[in-house]
Amino acid sequence: MTEAFASGRIIDVIILLMWLEAALLWLWHRRTGKGLAPRVILPILLSGMALMLAVRAALVGADWPSIAFWLLCGLFAHLLDLRQRLS
Repeated sequence: MTEAFASGRIIDVIILLMWLEAALLWLWHRRTGKGLAPRVILPILLSGMALMLAVRAALVGADWPSIAFWLLCGLFAHLLDLRQRLS
């Protein structure tokens, strides 16, 4: 388990599960018309993934600009989400 964290593979698994969750939510919305539309889910998913990639970068010892890049991507996705919710 230590290797999974040290190599960042645990984050890869989490991101894979996030994509699976997004696909299932999309299919459910498509079949039933219930739940969140994909355009609503996408910014939420992207901000979460960007944060996971920032954590992965930190776990593998990446330099601070790499970590800052993913955090900034998460911020932009979060702002897009807020814009959709507040408009």
